[in-house]
Amino acid sequence: MNPRAFSTPARLFGDYSSRLNTLLAGFDWAPVERLAYELLDCWQTGRQVFFAGNGGSGGNANHLANDYLYALSKTPGSGMRVHSLTANPSVITCLANDEGYDQVFSLQLAVLAQKGDVLIVLSGSGNSPNIVKALEEGKKIGMISYAMLGYSGGKSKALADVPIHFAIDDMQISEDAQTIVGHMLMQWLYAQRGDVAAAKNKG
Repeated sequence: MNPRAFSTPARLFGDYSSRLNTLLAGFDWAPVERLAYELLDCWQTGRQVFFAGNGGSGGNANHLANDYLYALSKTPGSGMRVHSLTANPSVITCLANDEGYDQVFSLQLAVLAQKGDVLIVLSGSGNSPNIVKALEEGKKIGMISYAMLGYSGGKSKALADVPIHFAIDDMQISEDAQTIVGHMLMQWLYAQRGDVAAAKNKG
């Protein structure tokens, strides 16, 4: 996409909106529905959820971890056990300096994650080495992995247990799709909060 091809900002805005709407309108939501039920089970059983991403995708990872920790239920102590692997700059810079940036997520998972936990990676290209290594480490641990991807899906599309692939060659729209999916999931999960609370009270 070359923004210079548009004579006015409004024309670019219209084209951008149209491409995003077309992408969402034609999308197969089956893998997102699978993730919805996976997250519901995590919420009910206490399985952990880990997000990872770089740059804008890293910002989205932090955003969604925030949403699922508290805003999901608005009841203190009743949120999901969720972590963003991008959130601690001391950990990120330590691991990057000592072991290499390609291992900043996988080495955290090696300590924090357990078999049956869920890994959700966010990546435009799907080829970031640290995302690939995170998926590989998750597989070693026995995690269930989901990948929200743009472009061709890259290496991550084949590595993830469930790819959520928006096939569009636009980084900004790819990152928009991550947040949109995250918010869709949040709203559906929020609607289940009464059932989750009842199940936990019985336990």
